[in-house]
Amino acid sequence: MKKGNKKQQSSSMKEKLLQAKNGPLIRKGHIPFRLNFLFLVIFLLFVTLIIRLGNLQIVNSEKWAEEITSGTVTTIKQSTPRGSVYDASGTLLAGNQANAAITFTRTSSMSAEDLLATATKLNKYIDVSVDDRLTERDLKDFYLAHTKNLEAAQKKLSAKEQLLSSSEQYSKMIEDVSEDQLNFNEEQLKIATIFTKLNAGENLKTTYVKNEDVTDEELATVAEHASELAGVSTGTDWSRQVNTTSAALKSIIGTVSTSAQGLPAEDAEEYLKKGYFSNDRVGTSYLEKQYESVLQGTKSEYEITMNNKGTIESTKEVSAGSKGSNLKLTIDSAFQEKLDSIVKTNYQQLINSGAAQYSDGIYAVAMNPKTGAILGISGYYHQANSKEIQQNAIGVFQAAVVPGSAIKAATITTGWDNKVISGNQVILDQPIYLQGSAAKASIFNPTGSNNRYINAAKALEISSNSYMIQIALKLMGINYQGGYISIPAISDQTKAYEELRAGFAQYGLGVKTGVDIPNEQTGESPAVSTLSESNGDGAKILDLAFGQFDTYTPLQMVQYISAIANGGERVEPHFVEGVYNNDENGNLGTLKESIATKVLNKIDITSDELQILKDGLYDVVHGTDAYTTARPLASTKMTVSAKTGTAETSITTESGQLVELNNHNAVVYGPTDDPEIAIAVMVPKIKQTDTTYPNLVISKQIMDAYYDMYMAK
Repeated sequence: MKKGNKKQQSSSMKEKLLQAKNGPLIRKGHIPFRLNFLFLVIFLLFVTLIIRLGNLQIVNSEKWAEEITSGTVTTIKQSTPRGSVYDASGTLLAGNQANAAITFTRTSSMSAEDLLATATKLNKYIDVSVDDRLTERDLKDFYLAHTKNLEAAQKKLSAKEQLLSSSEQYSKMIEDVSEDQLNFNEEQLKIATIFTKLNAGENLKTTYVKNEDVTDEELATVAEHASELAGVSTGTDWSRQVNTTSAALKSIIGTVSTSAQGLPAEDAEEYLKKGYFSNDRVGTSYLEKQYESVLQGTKSEYEITMNNKGTIESTKEVSAGSKGSNLKLTIDSAFQEKLDSIVKTNYQQLINSGAAQYSDGIYAVAMNPKTGAILGISGYYHQANSKEIQQNAIGVFQAAVVPGSAIKAATITTGWDNKVISGNQVILDQPIYLQGSAAKASIFNPTGSNNRYINAAKALEISSNSYMIQIALKLMGINYQGGYISIPAISDQTKAYEELRAGFAQYGLGVKTGVDIPNEQTGESPAVSTLSESNGDGAKILDLAFGQFDTYTPLQMVQYISAIANGGERVEPHFVEGVYNNDENGNLGTLKESIATKVLNKIDITSDELQILKDGLYDVVHGTDAYTTARPLASTKMTVSAKTGTAETSITTESGQLVELNNHNAVVYGPTDDPEIAIAVMVPKIKQTDTTYPNLVISKQIMDAYYDMYMAK
């Protein structure tokens, strides 16, 4: 072996001995650099962490404070009182009655067992009646709220059922609760009533446990024991209070649901989308429903602070909310009362005399023909063989009656529109003879012994049926020259029907008037396809022309006559004059929004044609012809124009007796030169006599009442 190799081996041996004794050798300059780099990285990380912590604590402290607070503070909303309803003179008709209340606000941490404990304690401090609306499901929920009952029910679940979700398990347990297990005594049912109200509460939404007849003692006791009644508090609620004695006004104002009833099932989804709560009170009929968005107040807002156990610690008002806006009606209570008295008195007299024995109602409506403002409505009915009458004012826009000759101005208009007559055209009034049926004629000319040439205005004055029938025939291409004729097959009458009904619809007959109230009816207009020549329906189009086929509501009739009175515009009727703010005391304040006059359409006639109609309607009252139909109205305190309608009808009694009856109708406006009021009066199914004309008696009394109240100097 070489000498150099021996030295290297000796040096290597020394290094191994040193490593065995002292560990690995450290070479200067290599390992220390890595340590320094590691120290530098650690230092930089610490600096970054310190900067980040400073940013959180100083720069973004407010942001993170809000984040922390948001987990314990929740904003909730509560309903406020509805707006009020006033008459045209500013008299309160419907408002709110403040009531002391016991309230409950539920939190997500509350179990059924907690609710039961609260209900049991609360039952000691307040007096509640057993709710007769408690359902079987309510009682089953109450039964299972008892821990012992729930545990027993859980043990009965099969192994397979215990694998179900908790909600499915509960449904099964509810299903298995027997009727015998629901045999509660009076006191238990009171607790069940309270429990059901608590259980129905939504998370962080206030419900009312008791909001009627709450005594001062109950308020004090609940307040005293508030610490042991989680979520229970005292407060104020309100209930809707109608102040008017007018049954008609009560009807059109409508109703409001209670907090227990909440949202109507059929509208609930729509209301919830708008931000309503399930227990909110809303308008359920007529004006209360129509103007719900106006009357409903702006909800108050509160911040509720809860601890980490989900218990409410404090409540702070953020916004007081506001009472809903108010409605001011177009109806003056004083005139409404007078109109209603007139209708009621006359109808009672007709019933007492036997003339209205078979009548199923009476209706009257008054409207400003220029603006569409409804001035008053009235309606009554009675049961067969009863002399006791009942209020039915909503029949004004829901009950449809065969109008008779009152609609003849619309028939003449249709003739002009379709160019089958022109201007004040003269036509021979004569009976119309039809193959296979009785002649159709005017009341003064049933046999043809009194044939006479008349123009359109005279046809209105003396209420010519023949003139109107010949317009209908002309619509079918028939120019009647006397003798027997055949009416075209029903399938060929369709165009004439459409033209006639389109002419009527211009005036609002057979279509919705647009009135600002729900559930308006349009009457009956039988489809041509439903008619049959075999049963005598082949000539119904002729009956339609003089008001003996389709039916219309009184509101449609007053819209029709108003369109003539105001110069040819069909205006939309409305019950509300305007929406108003609240003053500082919550009463009627300043005008917020006026309900403007809305013209739905203009009647398709010239000014000359309109004047012909007006002349004819004036002569209906003031004409000198022997057959002028409404001369009793000539003594009305204001100058009026009108059209009467007597539609023949009949009924068969239970004994099989056929009784002939008449519908007595009238449409009137005045003063003729500058109309302020138009009315429609419809008195169906009155026994036929030569002396009973209730439509004229009632019309005169209504027009005189208006004159005395608003026009007399």
